[in-house]
Amino acid sequence: MKTITEEKLEKYFKVTKAAIDMVKEKGFDEKRKSEAEDFLDMIERYYSDAKHFKQKGDIVNAFACLNYAHGWLDAGARIKLFKVSDSKLFTVDDE
Repeated sequence: MKTITEEKLEKYFKVTKAAIDMVKEKGFDEKRKSEAEDFLDMIERYYSDAKHFKQKGDIVNAFACLNYAHGWLDAGARIKLFKVSDSKLFTVDDE
């Protein structure tokens, strides 16, 4: 598919929001809390940008921002800054 539909965009908003919520619920590696908080800050900024672009009707940039947000989520999960183990939301193994 070569088109970003409203449905696809909404799906990615939901998946990314669920991943953000899980990070907040499960917490951080306490030894690297500062780095984890920095990652989460970037994630939330990209997520906010995605909402801004969606509101303006710019779904291409909204989709791009969601992908950046989720990239930061996956990176934080892979290097174990975040205490998550859900392979449906992150590129990590389930426990």
